Amino acid sequence: MGVYKYIREAWKKPQSTLGPLWSERLVQWRRGPATMRVEYPTRLDRARSLGYKAKEGFIIVRQRVLAGGRQRPKITGGRRSKHNTRRKTLAVSYQQIAEFRAAKKHVNCEVLNSYWIGKDGKYYWYEVILVDKAHPVIKADKNIAWITEKQHKRRVFRGLTAAGKHTRGLYRKGKGAEKLRPSQRAHNRTAK
Repeated sequence: MGVYKYIREAWKKPQSTLGPLWSERLVQWRRGPATMRVEYPTRLDRARSLGYKAKEGFIIVRQRVLAGGRQRPKITGGRRSKHNTRRKTLAVSYQQIAEFRAAKKHVNCEVLNSYWIGKDGKYYWYEVILVDKAHPVIKADKNIAWITEKQHKRRVFRGLTAAGKHTRGLYRKGKGAEKLRPSQRAHNRTAK
């Protein structure tokens, strides 16, 4: 059994496996900034499966997202009480929001993928894998050089990451998924 399998098993229930260390880690993350670049991935098995390589040009960012939907600012002036709701249900997942925010902080990088690393009563944390598309090591590597091409520009904002495709309903394959592509709008939303 490989080492990645043991890491995966430990991450199934981190609070039971890591115990008080897990609580300390969450407290530390809570006190830190919302977007923080980290040296090594917290979940090495997950990062590797999503395309991360321990080489120059790959960046890992820990992103914190406030849980509980999106709260609009309190409005002043006359409105119908029906339209005065402040909390809105998000159209995209917390993971996709984490990717958006990481991409806005690191404008010279493209988002490759992201994965969940923790949550408490107030926040969700995701680690986002970013690739520096101008780095010569990335341009020379034939396995990741595709991300430097112009059609992959700002891919996270167009829903081309795994989290984005999941939000767009493109994660299913096989029987029953014939009307998903090219988009749900192209098939009058009959895929749902």
